[in-house]
Amino acid sequence: MTKRFAVILAAGQGTRMKSKLYKVLHPVLGRPMVQHVLEQVNASEIDQVVTVVGHGAEKVKEYIGDGSEFVLQSEQLGTGHAVIQAEALLKDKDGITIVVCGDTPLIKKETYQALFEHHEKSGATATILTAVAPNPTGYGRVIRNEQQEVERIVEHKDANEQELKVNEINTGTYCFDNRALFEALQEVSNDNAQGEYYLPDVIEILKNKEMKVSAYQTPDFDETLGVNDRVALSQAERIMKRRINEGHMRNGVTIIDPDNTYIQPDVVIEQDVVIHPGSVIKGQSVIKENAVIGPHTEITNCTVGEDTVIKQSVATDSYIGQRVNIGPYAHIRPEASIGNEVKIGNFVEIKKTKIDKNSKVSHLSYIGDAEVGSNVNVGCGTITVNYDGKNKYLTKIEDDAFIGCNSNLIAPVTVGKGSYVAAGSTITKDIPDDALSVARARQTNKEGYASKLKNRLKD
Repeated sequence: MTKRFAVILAAGQGTRMKSKLYKVLHPVLGRPMVQHVLEQVNASEIDQVVTVVGHGAEKVKEYIGDGSEFVLQSEQLGTGHAVIQAEALLKDKDGITIVVCGDTPLIKKETYQALFEHHEKSGATATILTAVAPNPTGYGRVIRNEQQEVERIVEHKDANEQELKVNEINTGTYCFDNRALFEALQEVSNDNAQGEYYLPDVIEILKNKEMKVSAYQTPDFDETLGVNDRVALSQAERIMKRRINEGHMRNGVTIIDPDNTYIQPDVVIEQDVVIHPGSVIKGQSVIKENAVIGPHTEITNCTVGEDTVIKQSVATDSYIGQRVNIGPYAHIRPEASIGNEVKIGNFVEIKKTKIDKNSKVSHLSYIGDAEVGSNVNVGCGTITVNYDGKNKYLTKIEDDAFIGCNSNLIAPVTVGKGSYVAAGSTITKDIPDDALSVARARQTNKEGYASKLKNRLKD
């Protein structure tokens, strides 16, 4: 099989973004644009990837990591100048090189693969990925001859009146014979309105040498969107969100309001899940069959079991079992493990805690750094007091225990199996199995004393 190489252009600062964050690192559905590009390109069996970095080089390298080799474009003198920075790594190799822009996060792996296949079958030296734009303003135009063969590409700012009427645009993605690419780059001039070295000029150079130039036109203009400002960034977010949501719906997920549901690319959702409006599902989350998510729920890096309901709540970096009921307004913080058939009610916060099956923390409680057994009832207003200002301590509540309302469990402490804690207690010592623990001041009633207090306040 012919070797395949990729050059990703990621050196631009993106001044129109008006941001301290470098353009290709702006996220689309939670993932930097350049990462989307790299993942989709790599799906086309690429042998070697070279990313051209410039502004924010170290940050871009940090995000991409070992997924690419890197070359530095210290001065941004155009796309042709950017590609030639990869010369030392690629120029003497036989194969096909795809050149893509790091700010085009929507191009799908299927499109890259189709471009490669078209290039190989046509026997072209260069193949341009093109699209028909409803409004081609700002794009380079693909100029064809009477036989509909590609003659050249003209940048918008250099196009004449007739060329500006063309609506087939250059997407900025190309396939080249690798050796021919780097030979032609030596002939590219900066004699243009911007004084830059344009990669599209390679097309005309190859044509003048009677080498074949082809074009593969993608039917989906939206996926070729280049992100140059915040408006385009929001458009890319909308398009990718729609694409991901439609994929889940076609796989058997009910999304009540796709326009107001945000699901990141790596999320796995099984059949017959129902997702209500305002829900955000991120990271490596897995949502199992028949779960109900939302409305207005945020889940990040969680596994959510079958038939579980989470509404108006936040869950992060945790495991949530089957037939669990969470919310409204609960907060599941990192490292929680919620067993099957557990109830976590309104205004409950769970942090770094394991809760076994059939237990309930129904409302207005904080359970942190704890191990809660099965069939435990935690009453309203219960707090595991786990932090002394320096260290965190463990609270254990064993099976079948009952914690009365407004209890403070001062860790480290163990509440024994089947024991009861009286409402309003502050527990500082371990409670044995099957015991009743009362730790509160004895009530004293002073009859008639209320009137004396009221009279004193009047004086």
